[in-house]
Amino acid sequence: MNVQRKVNVQRPLDALGNSLNSQVLIKLKGGREFRGVLKSFDMHMNLVLNDAEELDNGEISRRLGVVLIRGDNIVYISP
Repeated sequence: MNVQRKVNVQRPLDALGNSLNSQVLIKLKGGREFRGVLKSFDMHMNLVLNDAEELDNGEISRRLGVVLIRGDNIVYISP
C-alpha cells in the first residue's frame, strides 16, 4: 500500500514572498533594526522596503522612505 503524506515545507524565499506588501521588521548585524513594507527581494535576500524607519530600542529614530538592504547583513526578518 502506497501512502503519501502531504508535508508543508516552506522555503525561506516562499515565506518572503508571502510577506510582500506587508510590514516587516529587519535586524542587521551590529544590532540595527529597520521596519517597513517589503516591496521586493531577490535570491540573495536583498530587500527593498518602502516607508522604512530605523528603530532604536523599538522606537523610531529616523524615517528613511525607500531603502535597499543587502541580504548578507540580515540576521532575521520578522513579518
